[in-house]
Amino acid sequence: MSWMIKNRPLSWLPFAAALLFTLLLHPCNLFANSEKQSAEHIHAEATPQQEVTGVGVNERLGARIPLDSIFRDEEGKMVRLDELITGPTIILPVYNRCPNVCPFVQRSVARALPALKRKPGEEYRVLSISFDETETPEMAAHYKRIYLNSMNAPFPADGWRFLTGDVQNIRRLTDAAGYRFKRQGKEFIHPVASFVVTGDGTIVRYLYGINYLPKDIALALLEAQSGTVGAGIRTVVSYCFSFDPADKTYVFNLLRVSATVVLLTAGGFLIYLFAGRRRRHG
Repeated sequence: MSWMIKNRPLSWLPFAAALLFTLLLHPCNLFANSEKQSAEHIHAEATPQQEVTGVGVNERLGARIPLDSIFRDEEGKMVRLDELITGPTIILPVYNRCPNVCPFVQRSVARALPALKRKPGEEYRVLSISFDETETPEMAAHYKRIYLNSMNAPFPADGWRFLTGDVQNIRRLTDAAGYRFKRQGKEFIHPVASFVVTGDGTIVRYLYGINYLPKDIALALLEAQSGTVGAGIRTVVSYCFSFDPADKTYVFNLLRVSATVVLLTAGGFLIYLFAGRRRRHG
């Protein structure tokens, strides 16, 4: 090997570089196509009730919810959203009389939260906000006890708040989030979706379906984390993971990460060869 490098030090390098570029190009193209398909598919997933006019989700990533909206907490006290949204926050639009999906969503969240490594109430918070203006704080307190007790693990009461409100404040919130629902008698037709916001109310992620995995909640909260360190971590996370709206979960970017590892390894090897050649001929 040393003889070959000495006599033909660079004749094979252009071919190797071309081959490496070709290998890297295909994974990147595949990944780009996958991201494009997901982006195109998101509109179909964002409107699961699209056959019902006026019901669905128009994602408004990057928009801010009105933090001056006023609701009542479980004790009947008036609270502004900016008193509760002080960091990464998961907002669950629900109504407590819901006979089907809302209980499943909140039970799923209750199962997932104890597995998170973050401190509830300090590093993140969950808000279940009823879009039924007829529901009362007493009802909210009742369901809060049910879901907190179902965790079978210590969880601070301040970490998961249950709010009720009037039509005006409910609509201000749901309209800002692009969450569209419709009353049908005593019940509602509504999308099965929640959204995650930063401490200043910026929407960073929508989550769909009734099954919430700890991994998905943890990564969504990480996306919402503020601060310099958090931004650096978010960059790494967004590079290694992508949210797949079709499967409603975060997926590991195997091709992207593998291509990066190959590139770094090959680059290191080429630097080693050049450095060795210079030492021999220096």
